[in-house]
Amino acid sequence: MKADLIIAHAFVLTMEGKGVGMVENGAVAIKGDTILAVGETADILGAYQAERFIDGAGKLVMPGLIDAHIHSGISIFRGMAQDMSHWMQKGLWPFKKNTTEEESLAGSLVTIIEGIKAGTTTFCDYDYGMNRIVMHYAKVGARARVAETVNELPDDIGKNPVGALYPFDPAIGERKLQENIKLFEEWNGQANGRITCLFGPQGPDMMSTELLLEVRALAQKYDTRIHMHVAQGDREIDQMVKRYGKRSIPYLDELGYLDSRLMAVHLTEATTEETQLVAKRGASMIYCAGSIGIIDGLVPPVMDFLEAGGQAALGSDQAPGNNCNNMFNEMKFAAILNKVKRSDPRVFPAWLSLRLATIESAKAIGLDREIGSLKQGKKADLILIDLQEPSLCPIYTDPIRNIVPNLVYSAKGSEVETVIIDGQIIMDNRKLLTVDEKAAVRAAQEAADSISRRSRDDIAAARSDVYQMMEDGYL
Repeated sequence: MKADLIIAHAFVLTMEGKGVGMVENGAVAIKGDTILAVGETADILGAYQAERFIDGAGKLVMPGLIDAHIHSGISIFRGMAQDMSHWMQKGLWPFKKNTTEEESLAGSLVTIIEGIKAGTTTFCDYDYGMNRIVMHYAKVGARARVAETVNELPDDIGKNPVGALYPFDPAIGERKLQENIKLFEEWNGQANGRITCLFGPQGPDMMSTELLLEVRALAQKYDTRIHMHVAQGDREIDQMVKRYGKRSIPYLDELGYLDSRLMAVHLTEATTEETQLVAKRGASMIYCAGSIGIIDGLVPPVMDFLEAGGQAALGSDQAPGNNCNNMFNEMKFAAILNKVKRSDPRVFPAWLSLRLATIESAKAIGLDREIGSLKQGKKADLILIDLQEPSLCPIYTDPIRNIVPNLVYSAKGSEVETVIIDGQIIMDNRKLLTVDEKAAVRAAQEAADSISRRSRDDIAAARSDVYQMMEDGYL
């Protein structure tokens, strides 16, 4: 049988079954956008011929990584809000108010490039201006599950004193919701189905009950999911108690929000009982280890969620707090932080981290029929990793295989050599084929230079911890 591409003689992680599905001398055959077959090299080469052949000796083939929660539009502020309190109010908002949509777009493209170069093939992007950001995904060739951020907060929310109740403006909420509807109607299913759309209420503390219920009804109408921050910090819980007299998760449960449509992001402040309730109701949890560790100094209750039978995934979140959008970074953080939290080195093994960035993530975002594992009939989204890079050397296969632990605890992402999405080679030998990487970086730097000039007074007025470190000569 004829194939377009065969990769053979490689270590193959299928992610099928209960573990990683290792095939030590494996091969993958691809036709169009679909995987024709996966198996032993001898079997695949005996049954298929291809126009292009890649010798995978010394390489690993695995499903592309899935970033289940990312805000690519604020990546232009990378590294500007770490090591501080009141991250959103004092760190993020003073920059956001001084940033144009064009500047956000410039930063977004660089983040997408960064993710692809580190093996991410699917991005769950959740931000303002998504009707334009989504064009990057179409151009680059990535798979994306996108949502417009919806809230009722005025543009000058940064002036709101820390701890004061947020003012809501229904007109703002309706305008942003219409942008999300427009995104869905114009982009859902585009780019050969690579682009799919969700609804993106920012959080239960940032919009009225009426708007939350309207979003829920629309998700049912369009038969899609809801991507939303839930119990993401003490700030949110404080807002909810002041406004409604109850915490986020009990409030959402009363509204009927806790079901299989909900992708609940963070759960940072959820109690054990609340975490178990979210799992029991069938909502998925997106765990952003690096971001919440840096921003809040906390480890969200992902282990409690998994132990309650919940479906979880990993996400990178955003570069202002996390500094990077690299899923190898997230896999490592997820494993190590939970070992420390439980004081048990056996907790959160490497294979679990890898599953939560591939097949379990695909289940959590509702795409497991298409991606997340290497299986006949699934989309051809996969990456080739050079196992002969120093960080992954040496290779042991007996009496213990060390490939998966090294991927999680040692790899940096730069070991990714080739990226294939929807059957198309997007990166070949570390070179992106669909966009000009250097031009994108130049444009982002020009945008950052402009933002820094306009933001100076607002940052000084916010007196954030990191600004004070700069003033005191530590940075």
